[in-house]
Order: sequence, then structure tokens, then C-alpha cells
Amino acid sequence: MNVVQKTPGAQDAGNPLRTLEKFGQSPWLDFIQRSFVQDGSLAGLVQKDRLKGVTSNPAIFEKAMGHGTDYDGQFKTLADAGNATASDIYETMAIDDIREATAVLKPVWDETSGLDGYVSLEVSPYLGMRTDETIAEAKRLWKTVDRPNLMVKIPGTEPGVPAVKAAIADGINVNVTLLFSLDAYRKVLEAYIAGLEERHAKGHDISHIASVASFFVSRIDGLIDKKIDDRLAKGDPETAALKAVRGKVAIANAKLAYQHYLEVSASDRWQTLVRAQANPQRLLWASTGTKDKAYSDVLYVEELIGADTVNTMPPATMDAFRDHGVARNSLTEDVEGARHVLAEAERLGLDLPGVTSKLVADGVSAFADSFDQLLGAVAAKQVALAGNKLSSASISLPPDLEAAVQASLEAWRKDGTVRRIWERDASVWTGRDETSWLVWLDIIDERLAHQGELTSFQKEVKACGFSDVLLLGMGGSSLGPEVLAETFGHRGGYPRLHVLDSTDPQQVKAFENKIDLANTLFIVSSKSGGTLEPNILKAYFFEAAKRAVGPDKVGSHFVAVTDPGSHMEEVAKADHFWKIFHGEKQIGGRYSVLSNFGLVPAAAMGLDLQEFLESGQRMAYACGSGTPPLQNPGVQLGTVLGVAAKHGRDKVTIVASPAITDLGAWLEQLMAESTGKNGLGLIPIDGETLASPEQYGRDRVFAYLRLADAPDAAQDRAIEALKQAGQPVVSIALASPVQIVQEFFRWEFATAVAGAIIGINAFDQPDVEASKIETRKLTDAYSKTGSLPEETPFGKDGDFSFFADPVNAKALGGGSLDAVLKAHFDRIKAGDYVALLAYIQRDAETRGWIQTARLAIRDAKKVATAAEFGPRFLHSTGQAYKGGPASGVFLQITADDVADLPVPGETYSFGVVKAAQARGDFDVLAERGRRALRVHIHGNLAAGLQRLGKAIEVAAAG
Repeated sequence: MNVVQKTPGAQDAGNPLRTLEKFGQSPWLDFIQRSFVQDGSLAGLVQKDRLKGVTSNPAIFEKAMGHGTDYDGQFKTLADAGNATASDIYETMAIDDIREATAVLKPVWDETSGLDGYVSLEVSPYLGMRTDETIAEAKRLWKTVDRPNLMVKIPGTEPGVPAVKAAIADGINVNVTLLFSLDAYRKVLEAYIAGLEERHAKGHDISHIASVASFFVSRIDGLIDKKIDDRLAKGDPETAALKAVRGKVAIANAKLAYQHYLEVSASDRWQTLVRAQANPQRLLWASTGTKDKAYSDVLYVEELIGADTVNTMPPATMDAFRDHGVARNSLTEDVEGARHVLAEAERLGLDLPGVTSKLVADGVSAFADSFDQLLGAVAAKQVALAGNKLSSASISLPPDLEAAVQASLEAWRKDGTVRRIWERDASVWTGRDETSWLVWLDIIDERLAHQGELTSFQKEVKACGFSDVLLLGMGGSSLGPEVLAETFGHRGGYPRLHVLDSTDPQQVKAFENKIDLANTLFIVSSKSGGTLEPNILKAYFFEAAKRAVGPDKVGSHFVAVTDPGSHMEEVAKADHFWKIFHGEKQIGGRYSVLSNFGLVPAAAMGLDLQEFLESGQRMAYACGSGTPPLQNPGVQLGTVLGVAAKHGRDKVTIVASPAITDLGAWLEQLMAESTGKNGLGLIPIDGETLASPEQYGRDRVFAYLRLADAPDAAQDRAIEALKQAGQPVVSIALASPVQIVQEFFRWEFATAVAGAIIGINAFDQPDVEASKIETRKLTDAYSKTGSLPEETPFGKDGDFSFFADPVNAKALGGGSLDAVLKAHFDRIKAGDYVALLAYIQRDAETRGWIQTARLAIRDAKKVATAAEFGPRFLHSTGQAYKGGPASGVFLQITADDVADLPVPGETYSFGVVKAAQARGDFDVLAERGRRALRVHIHGNLAAGLQRLGKAIEVAAAG
């Protein structure tokens, strides 16, 4: 195709690489590295060898970026910024390299009028089988690099061929890679010509478009020769014929591809394009390094020289050819001999079509594997250079679990599952509605982009001089803000944040007494706006605040955080709330802490929102789609949790340094509500003081969140003992309290991953609604009759009454408190857990009591224990208790209220609501076949708890 062959000059003598130009072939280098470009080595090859182009691939970049120090300066700058994923960092550095290399080769491009002087950059290898995404990626890279002598590499797979045509028609230079067969090459050449024709038909210039078709060579001989050697070793009767074609199939295949090129070049169709100044799509010989030591190290250079071709050589092959290569016009030699070789290969059953098909599939997979290695190396270095700006994790697992976790991580890598999560692919889970619930993945970036609204609110709150902020909410609306309040405390110049998530009348009154009503900002937080508890808490405190500040000012003391169009938004507007902040409808409550449900209270209490969100962004980007599973902090953790659950270790025991201990309550809800369903899931165990290793069975995974600047020595010793005993331990180190925001995202991502491994929808909560329905039935009955439906205990003992469904009542018998509890605890088996569910005021005394009781059970029965207060746990662990594994033994504790509080506008009171919630929850536990007992305390609560605690200790030990 119109190649001008040059006569070698004096300086070409003795350098076979320069002599290639005489035969119309351009030598390109299959290598790139920053130092190689910057120290003048690349320019030296252009001068010395008449080098005319450069190709790159993920394996080349992995060696360059993942090892050595060439990139450390830029790496550190990008890592310090914290707002880039591993793939962002790779691409930024790769494009810088490509641009520098194109600058070195631009004179070649000018000299050859755009025929040579190119540097190739590959589209993401993950897109090898996806047409539309490949087209979009090619366009993006072309625009981003913005150099006329760039070639975008597109694989010549079946899905890649239409992308080649589209890119050419769009005016993009294309290097078509992964070509092994003549049939594939025909399709690629047709795509190139069709793309040019389409562009020309639209009146666009085609003279600047260049393309090469990268035809891989030595890999074919690698597989064919192995087949031959295997047959020779078995004494095949075709020994002579097999030996005759050994090492010749790849070159013969390439020669016939070149013959097709020559035939098309002579066609009228192509000549029409030549008249429009089209450039040829030259065959580029790739994989030209010799693998078999029996062959010449320049075999795949010397035998593939001809006009309108390119040979891209790895450095070693280029050095060898420079040293002792011999250039001749070899491509058109003995074409009939090449046909004979291929005919013999077919006759001998060497299955060249099967080999080339395998090589394409293997090539796509190998390029993706190389890209994983590249991004993994980038991610590892990114973490190392970030230092303590990113919380870190170390994982200690017993050998069997370690092997299973590694197998799962590798399966996720091969399947590209991390990328599928970020692509919102519902099939990662159950293929139902999961796509609709993944907005949380990007919420940090979204909130950073709209931070002004929250910053303005923060300034206004400070200017108003409020002394207190009282958040009224449940579950996801309250647990995250509670972590912030407990972790960061009172910030100077801002109000103190309190969080109320109970219908217990004593607790409601205690919070009322704790604040200055006239100087308090109330945040009513409810996603749906229809949840019972926030509505009645709002009603109560709105009336209380009205009495304190008057009806004209009360609205200015209230802020709502709710989803758009909710009932709570209507209430807020009707009552003239100061502000209404919207949540994201497509973020579930337990994933909402980094949305306005967490950030509005964070702003009100005076947290540095910029620092907070940017810290969280570091973890979100570390968990990004470009970070392979083995280096992805969220995937690593989630895989441990999910695989451990499938191996019977479903009790996730949360241990946190004292200064960040409240994080456990948030983690409980996240894991339990996300995974505890369909009889499967994780059972989070929070706040259970660590014991010696012999107290634990084989159903635990320990998660230790350690605050580096305020660790607990006793926890450190206990965790180390557990590791030494072979218990699975995930240790997470936080450099400072602000990094809890990183843990919010890490654990959200990990929980989604664990849900996928367990095989459930991690974003619904079917059994939470069941308790709400039963509660609603009871409160409706109260509204109609003035009392809750009567219930009859199956036994009594002094100030204690015992309640259960008929099945549980029969199993428990009757008699004294000690007897009933012993019968209940005798049902505990290895691998079970015991949950104490106390519908009483949650304060220092009752929390101390429930902790003592749980540890007595843990130590006696050697099972996991949960200590929960109702009704708050209903919106948290309640989902797993009812929908998760049937391994729970439940002791519900209720009591007479010392005093009650009315709910404004309703006939029922807070005490009635709490009683209805307890009964509704218990009914659902019974309906699900759970081992459940309810003990009701009459009279003095403190005395009753003391007696009950002793009875629990005795019964557990009995």
C-alpha cells in the first residue's frame, strides 16, 4: 500500500534495526517506563535504531509502577490528596507517560506524515467483551490524552470488532490487539475499511487516521508445539510430519494473514479510499519474543519482514536483532510452503482454530489478570504512601478459613464482582431490586459537592446559641448520630448533641430533664416519615417546647431530616419547622449515616464537615471498582465475614477501644438488618467483655477496632490471646477518632459483600415490618377499647410473671423463677446465642445489670450473648433475631412503668406503645419458632432486676 522503500545509508550499516526500513517495516518497542522516557533512552532508540513507535499493556505498566521508585513522587502527591481510586492513580500516571512518549515520537509522526510515531494505550482490559463500554472508553481516552499520535488499543474480540469500526468512524487511531486467527483478522480489516467508509461518506477527513492490526505470533507456536511434543513423547506414528511443522505454524499463519492484506490492498474498494488519502491498516507482529530456546531468539523478527508491517519487540528481542539479526524480505517467501504447513497442521489434527480461540480467551483473561496485578500494586503502594491517613486492617485466620477466604477473593477477582457492585449489578446479590439501593456508594462525593448547605446550617446553629440538640429517631436515623455524639462529645461553641431512641416513658422524661427546652434545637429524623417512634417523640417534645418558648417560636426550634414527600415533611411544613433536610430515598436507613441523616446532626454539633467527609472519601476510594479484592479493604473484610458465616462462624463479636465503643451499636444494626434473613446471616455481638480463649466455641469472628492514640491494654492482651488460640480476628487500627467515618464506609461495603457471599439481598429488612404490624394491631386495639388485649401468664413467682406461646410454655413447664429460667437455658446448644431483650429504661445502672447478666450466661454456657434494650433494637438486631439463623435463645424482660407520659393527640401513652412493641416483637419471635421467654417484673424495678440477675446466674450455671 504505497510504501516508499529506502536504500540504507552509511549509518544504517551494521544495524539491522535501521535496515528494516528498507523493506517497509517499522520497528516499534513493546515497553514503556517513566525513567526510560525521561532519561533520553527512548529518544536514543529513535536516533540509533530508527524506532518508530511504542506499545504498552498492563503487564508493562505493572512492572514499571508497582516496583521501583520512578513514580513515588507523583504517587505520594496523588495518595496524599486522598480523592483518587487506584484506577484513577494508574490512569493519571499512565497518561502522563504516554504523553511524554508521544512528545518524543512526534518528530517521527511528522516525518512519516502520520504513518508512524505512535504510542499505544489500552482500553480497560475489563471491557474486552463489551462493545458499547469499549467504544465509550476509547472516546474518553482519546479525548483525555489529546495527542494526534496516540493509538487506542481495542481487543479484536467478537464484541471488540464493532468498537473498532465505531472508533475509526469517530476519527480515533486504533491498535487492534489480540489477533491470532486469519478469520479474526479478516473481520478487523473489514471493520477498519467500513469505519473509514462511514466517516468518508459523512464528508469527514480520513487522511489523519492510522491503525495497526496486532497479530500475535509466538504464543501460537507455544501451544501447537506442546501438542506436537506430547504426541512425539507417546511415539505418534506421524512423528516425521509432526517434527516437520514444529515451530512453523505461527509464521505460516502470519504469512497467510499478510497475503489477505495484499489481496485487499489491490481491491477497487480499498483503492477508492486510497484516493481519499486513507492510510493502510498495517499488520503489526506482536508476541515476537522467542519462548522456545531451541529457536533463534530473532526468529519472529527475521521471518516476518515485509512492506506495510510493524514489529513491536520487547527490549531483549530488539537488542538481539540489533546485535545479530539479518533483514530480508521474508514475508512473501515460500507462501505455498506456508499453505502446506497449515494444511498439514489441519491434517494432523493440531486444531489451529481451537488454539487461536483459546488464545483469544486466554488473552482477554490474561490482560484482565495483568490489570488486576497492576491495580493491586498501585493500591498497595497508595495505602503505603497514605500512611496513617487511612485506617488499616490486619487479618488473622485459622488455616481452613484462610484458604476459603483466599479462594473467595480469587473468585471475586476473576468474576470482576467488585466492578459489578460499582456498576449497580443486582445479580451480585439476588437479582431483584438491589440496584435501587446503592446510592450510598457515591454519597460522600455527592455531599462534598453540596457541602455549602450544611456548612451554612452549622454557622446558623452556632449563631443561634442553642445549648443542646436533641435528635429524635430510631435505627439508622439515630444510631449513627449517637456514635458521633458519644465519640466526639461536646464541641466548644456548639450545642451538645443528645440522641433519644426509646419509647420508655422514664427514658423520655430523663432526656426532657437533661435539656433546656427553651434553648434546644430538636432534629426529628425519620426516613419514611411514618415510623411510629419519631412521630410520637416529635409530638411530645413539640408540645413541651411550645410551653417553653410559645406557639410562635416553637417551629424555629425544630428541624426535620426525612425523605422527599414523606409524612414527616408534611408535618414539618404544617408546623413551620425551621429547616427541612432531605435524605436519599434510595439509601436504606442503616446505610444513611454519610447522608444528611448523619451529617445534619454532625453539622449541628460542630464537627469539621470537610475533614470528616474527606476522611471518609479516602476509604470510599480505597474500596473503589478499580481496587482488586485482595487489596480492597471493604471486600477483604466482607469476604471474611461472609465466608466465615458459611463455615458456621456467624457470631461477629465487636470489640472497640473505649473512646469509640459506641461504634458497635451502629455496626450491630448494619450487619443484623442487612444479612439476617431467610434463615441466614450474621449475628453481631456488641459490648461483650472479652474473656480467655477457652470461653469461646468455633462460631465466632472477632472484629477489633483499635484507636491508636487511646488503646486499651487489656483488650490488646485478650485479642492477642485469641489470635494465638486460632480464633479468627480482624484488627482495624484507627489513627484518630475522625477515622470512624472511614469505618462507616468500610463496614457498609463489607456488609454488602458479605450479603452477596451469604446469598441474600443486603438491602431489605422483611422482618422489621412484621413487628411493626403486630405493634400497630395492639395500639389500634388500645385506641378502640382503652386497653391492650388481655394476656395470661403461664406462670408466676412473686413479683414475676412468665409469658410464652403454647409451644414454648410447654417446653418451659412452670414453677419458680429459677426453674423456668433453668428450663429455658437448658435449651441452649453449642453454636447458639442468647439475647437479653430489656424493655426498660436504658441508663448506666441498667446497662451495668444487663452486662453482668449476659456475661454470667456466656461464661456458664460458652455461647455468644447479646444485651439489647427495647424498643431500639427492633430497628437493629431485631431483624436478625426473627429472620436470621434459628440459633437464638431469647429472654425478653418487661416491667411496670413507675410513671407514664401521654402522647399528644393520641389515646395511648408512651408506656402503652412500649408494651405493645414488646408484645408485638415477642409474638413474631414465637411465630418464627424461636425459643423465647418473657419475664415481666412487677413493682420495684431495681429489686426485681437484682433478683432476676441472681436467678439468671444460677440457672445458667445449673
